[in-house]
Amino acid sequence: MSTISSPSVELSSYRDQHFKASGTRAEQDKLLRLSTTLYVGNLSFYTTEEQIIELFSKCGDIRRVVMGLDKYKKTPCGFCFVEYYNRADAENCLRYINGTRLDDRIVRTDWDAGFIEGRQYGRGKTGGQVRDEYRTDYDSGRGGYGKIIQQKMGVNEGAFSR
Repeated sequence: MSTISSPSVELSSYRDQHFKASGTRAEQDKLLRLSTTLYVGNLSFYTTEEQIIELFSKCGDIRRVVMGLDKYKKTPCGFCFVEYYNRADAENCLRYINGTRLDDRIVRTDWDAGFIEGRQYGRGKTGGQVRDEYRTDYDSGRGGYGKIIQQKMGVNEGAFSR
């Protein structure tokens, strides 16, 4: 069995978060090793699909982009999935795009086992990403303060829109 030699394209601990209920560790590793899909995180809520395509297509032909959405409001919530046609292009993306700046934010990419319908929705209690609920800092690219702080402050959602 071959291994991935570049540390920038290694399988990550993400597998443990994604596969809690399904498959053995070997099955999980195989899916990730063959995947052409990347999870992209730390996006601004204002980043568009067109911006994603423009940046990520520099590494190869993109099969599709699936934007992450707040499960209740159906608005962007700071992540997406990018699926390439081949593995080499996805590996190049991890090498060259991961850690770059898009919409004034440092983009984080990681292997994904493949998009499944329903995963485009945030898993937080308020519909977005869990980490955005607990943030205590102000981040204009991600809707202002975290949801819990906004509720304590009595801040209306959308009060910090561009």
